[in-house]
Amino acid sequence: MAKKNAFYAQSGGVTAVINASACGVIQTARKHKDKIGKVYAGRNGIIGALTEDLIDTSKDTARAITALRHTPSGAFGSCRFKLKGLEENKVQYERLIEVFKAHNIGYFFYNGGGDSADTCLKVSQLADKMGYPIQAIHVPKTVDNDLPITDCCPGFGSVAKYVAVSVREASFDVASMAKTSTKVFVVEVMGRHAGWIAAAGGLASDKNCELPIVILFPEIPFNKEKFLDKVDAMVKQHGYCSVVVSEGVQGEDGKFLSDQGLRDAFGHAQLGGAAPVIASMIKEALGYKFHWAVADYLQRAARHIASKTDVEQAYALGKAAVELALKGHNAVMPTVARIADQPYKWKIGVAQLKDVANVEKMMPRNFITADGFGITEKCRAYLSPLIKGEDYPPYKDGLPQYVRLKNVAVPKKLEEFKV
Repeated sequence: MAKKNAFYAQSGGVTAVINASACGVIQTARKHKDKIGKVYAGRNGIIGALTEDLIDTSKDTARAITALRHTPSGAFGSCRFKLKGLEENKVQYERLIEVFKAHNIGYFFYNGGGDSADTCLKVSQLADKMGYPIQAIHVPKTVDNDLPITDCCPGFGSVAKYVAVSVREASFDVASMAKTSTKVFVVEVMGRHAGWIAAAGGLASDKNCELPIVILFPEIPFNKEKFLDKVDAMVKQHGYCSVVVSEGVQGEDGKFLSDQGLRDAFGHAQLGGAAPVIASMIKEALGYKFHWAVADYLQRAARHIASKTDVEQAYALGKAAVELALKGHNAVMPTVARIADQPYKWKIGVAQLKDVANVEKMMPRNFITADGFGITEKCRAYLSPLIKGEDYPPYKDGLPQYVRLKNVAVPKKLEEFKV
C-alpha cells in the first residue's frame, strides 16, 4: 500500500510551547519516511483542511523545524472553529474527505484543547460513518490545564511559571511602595472555569519568601464581604497585598464578574475585566490605593520564561502522537502520567478521545485552602514540578530569536469551498 501523508493543525488559543509539539510531530514523521509521506499543516487550524489551504512543511529545513521548539505562538495559524455533528453538517465532512483524498492524507493530528478533542473525535469517526479510513490523534494543549486524564496540559506549566514569577516580582514592587503609595496590586489571569492558572500565583509565596497573596478561583463562588475582610486583614498585617483573580470568577448568583456580554466562536462568554471590578471594590470599601493589570496574551506568549518541564512534555506528546498513529491507534490522545512528585517523574500514557472531548477538569477542593483564598500543600506539590527548569531561546542583540517558517502553500486540486 502506498504510504499516506499526514495533516497537522493547531487549534484554539496558542501557547508558549504549542510549536514544540509541532516540532515533535514533524521531526518524528520525518524519521518514518517509509510509512509517512509529507506532513501538511492546516493554515489556521481545521479551516485549512476545509478550504484546502495546506502548508507543505517539507519546504522548511531541518534547522527551521528544530527552531520551532523554542518559538512561541502558532507557527501555522490557529482558529476557534468547532465542527458540528455529522448529521448537522454533512457537507463539511464530505469536504474533509474530498481534501484528504485529493492529498492522500491518512493521518490527522490536531493540537488543541477540549473543543479540539471533540473535533478530532469526529474526524476519527469518518471511517465508520463515511467510509474513509483515517487515523486521528489529538495532541493536548491548553494553558487552562483543564483536560481530563492527563496529569497536566502542555502550555500550562509555562503560563504557571510566568504568573508565579510575575506575582512575586510585583509583590516586591508593591511592598517597597506601600508606606506612602500603592497597597494592593490586582492581576487578572486566564481561566474560564478552572482555577489552575490563578493557583500558580500562590507559588510566588513559599517558606523562603512569604508574601501576602489572595487568590480568587472560579471554583469558589465570590463573596464580596469575605474577600474584602481578607484583603483588609492582609494589608493591616503586612502593609500591602497582591490579589490574583481568575477571569472566570463568578458571583454567588453564577454570573461572571467579567462577563462583557460577548461570545466567542465556540459560544463561550468572552471574558476580561475582572481585575478592574475587583480593584474598584477595594477602593470603594477600604480606600486603599491600588494598581491592576491583566496578564492576557503576555502570560501565554512568554516563551522567554518557559518551563523546561513544559517544553519537554510538549515535544514528547507531539512525538508520541505520531508513534501512536504508526502503531495503528485512532481516536486517542497521548497523556502525561505522573509517577512521582519528588523527584518529579512522568511517562507517556494514552487516553480515549471519547473520555476527553468536552470534559473539563476543575481544581480539586483539597487544592484550595479552607477559606477559599489560597493553595494547599497538596496543590503546591502538584504545581511546583510543572514550572521547574529553564529553557531559554537563543538571544541576539538582547532579543529572543524566533523562527518564521516559509509556510509554502500546497497547490490546490479542488474547487473553492467557503466555511
